[in-house]
Amino acid sequence: MSEGEALPTAQKQSWGQFLKQLASLSGDLSSMTAPPFILSPVSLTEYPSYWCERPQLFADISAGTTPEDRALRVLKWFISTLKGQYTSRNEKMGSEKKPLNPVLGELFFGSWPDFGGRGQTDLYVEQVSHHPPITAYYIENQSKGVTLEGHCAQKTSFSASAGAIIVKQVGHATLRVKLPDGTIEEYLITLPSLRIDGIFYGSPYIELTNSSWISSSTGWVSTIEYKGKGYFTGKSHTFKAVVTPPASSNPAHTIEGLWHEISKTSSGEVFTDVRGPKEEVSVNPVEEQGEWETRYLWRHVAKGIRSGDFEAASREKGKIENEQRQRRRDELAAGTPWELKYFVHVDEDPTYTKLAKLFKAPIETEDAYIFKKPA
Repeated sequence: MSEGEALPTAQKQSWGQFLKQLASLSGDLSSMTAPPFILSPVSLTEYPSYWCERPQLFADISAGTTPEDRALRVLKWFISTLKGQYTSRNEKMGSEKKPLNPVLGELFFGSWPDFGGRGQTDLYVEQVSHHPPITAYYIENQSKGVTLEGHCAQKTSFSASAGAIIVKQVGHATLRVKLPDGTIEEYLITLPSLRIDGIFYGSPYIELTNSSWISSSTGWVSTIEYKGKGYFTGKSHTFKAVVTPPASSNPAHTIEGLWHEISKTSSGEVFTDVRGPKEEVSVNPVEEQGEWETRYLWRHVAKGIRSGDFEAASREKGKIENEQRQRRRDELAAGTPWELKYFVHVDEDPTYTKLAKLFKAPIETEDAYIFKKPA
């Protein structure tokens, strides 16, 4: 397949210019402007909803009767989120699209209603930094005592030799389970690295690389290794997870398969199967949203992208970005920096520091954004 072959003829020229710009840059690519036709109509602040598109699995974590059982349930839920996070846009839009870059203070709220006694699950998202872009999120199923708190940023670079964009995800998540005796069990979840392939052909798709970990305050650790399709061999979206008990390197469980389809235990039992329907987050109608809420803020841009009117989308996007630049200048002149609404930044996350030691994390400490529940 030749350069830009997957694209309509009218878009090949701008894609070629984009590739030349890409190849000429070094360092982080987060501020780079992509061609309008590869833009997604969805802001990055909506992405945390992918964590809970199978809310039953999230709720079921609390039903585990032992630390081992709960560790396996957390792993099962985590693997089930990967398809939504990393391949669903290819299925929906034909290829990976660049999400809209959120403005500082942008908000996204949603929920998954109670169904069959699983309890309601609520989602809060806030863009806590614009340079660099950092998104903080909090997900809670109060009736089941399960919460997820985390933040994510990306450091991107272009590898000419691989013909791919390399994305290092920065940040982590902490899942907490309130047990019947009132104690809190914690799970540190690190994020996989990404490689965006198919760039030269105009049909980008994501492949997960390297490893990520889930470590529990009970000592159970899951190590997930990701492998993708090589130039000549291999299968896309494969993984192998090894679950080890406290103070041991001997695997108690091994799970292998395709994270976007099905995986099995070493005994051949199905562990995850995400080929069935997912449950998208419920969100208030756009006309009922506040000015800082994602779908209201980007409504005109999204309309332009979805209708193919990229000129209108670019014009509306420019309006928002220019308004934000002026807002930052005004804040600087007045000496009144932007205040976060739902999260508080801490320089060191004690949960990360403690649980990262269980798998000898390459980074010993990380900062965090702590959720402050609205009154």
